[in-house]
Amino acid sequence: MKLGDTGNADALPFGKPLDGVRVLALEQMQALPYATQLLARLGADVVKVESTSGGDLGRGSLPGMPDPEGRNLGATFLRNNLGKRSMCVDLKSPEGRQLILDLAPKFDIVAENFKGGALKRMGLGYDDIAAVHPACVYVSVSGFGNIAPTPYDGWPAYAAIAEAMSGIYDYRRPVGVPPTPSPVGALGDIGTALFATIGLLAALRHRDQTGIGQYVDVAMFDSMVAMTDIVVNFWSMGAWPKPGQGMPMIIDGFEASNGWFIVQCGREHEFERLANLVGHPEWLTDERLSTRQGWRDHMDDVLRPGIKEWAADKTNLEACFELAKAGVAAGPCLTPEQVVSDPHLAERNMVVEIPNTAGGDPVLTPGNPIKMTKMADGPETRMPWVGEHTDSLLADELGLDEAEIAELREKGVVA
Repeated sequence: MKLGDTGNADALPFGKPLDGVRVLALEQMQALPYATQLLARLGADVVKVESTSGGDLGRGSLPGMPDPEGRNLGATFLRNNLGKRSMCVDLKSPEGRQLILDLAPKFDIVAENFKGGALKRMGLGYDDIAAVHPACVYVSVSGFGNIAPTPYDGWPAYAAIAEAMSGIYDYRRPVGVPPTPSPVGALGDIGTALFATIGLLAALRHRDQTGIGQYVDVAMFDSMVAMTDIVVNFWSMGAWPKPGQGMPMIIDGFEASNGWFIVQCGREHEFERLANLVGHPEWLTDERLSTRQGWRDHMDDVLRPGIKEWAADKTNLEACFELAKAGVAAGPCLTPEQVVSDPHLAERNMVVEIPNTAGGDPVLTPGNPIKMTKMADGPETRMPWVGEHTDSLLADELGLDEAEIAELREKGVVA
């Protein structure tokens, strides 16, 4: 799907579910920008407030491509800022703070993902915004939250930090082997962003019923403990796996003729289907394999060789089709090239092409995974250049004239 394209065009007359909702986002990197991009895809008008000294930190990430003035547009920024407008304000200056306080009443949501307590110290915390806009839904995303005491107050936190603290890096880690940070990308950012989105939508619903705004405070550490729920739950039940071993079930990779595929089998009736399909019905009467722990204990000496032999003349996709037909959950380990050309993803508009300003093939980013029968996919619009909409927003929202805007720029309040 290219920028400007629309999928499910029959749904266009229905508009978007968040049409008319306005978001003022004091944001950077990914934990909040992912959430606000999702809101934009659902119809919200998102204004992104960036630093006057280079903008969102995500613009400096690598790899990247140049904007029209040769400044870097980093991959983190490209992935998370479609459909937004950008203005640059110095939040630490009294004039910049006042601009945000003047803008806030024109928006339904004010959202920020600074380090815990930072916006409060700047005079832009929830109480400050609520004083000028009582109906505001104020959303904070931070490493450790803002509204309860924490021993980690003031710690900076990226995704891998929250993921590590959730305990999940200890899952299946062999003795003596260091943890593997970010095994699935920025789960700590995206997972937290989704909880923030749920919270703010719930707060909007509550405001619609009561007319009262509120503070939605989402911590990355909390979010990762919620997403990696097996850590607390399984440990409390005495079921935490031995180092490097995993849970008593089949959830492993197996080799086919062209690559790997994953099988997940955690129930006896599924194991029966698997054994019969791969030509080893004797596994069903083998005492060693009579328990789920037995499957785990004899993975490498019995199950893996048998499944590998069965799959030797099949591609990983062919093997998975046969497994699925037999009622066994399996999926191929796709390469990046296979992911971006997958027919399922193409049909569901899940790969968005961004023209590459450096020339060559387009930059690709995931589309909107939320599909609704009364909402069209897209059209996606490009990410904003840094501060691209500063002047128009100050003029349209606050009624400032050219001379006033020029004076603010000369003072360094805006850029």
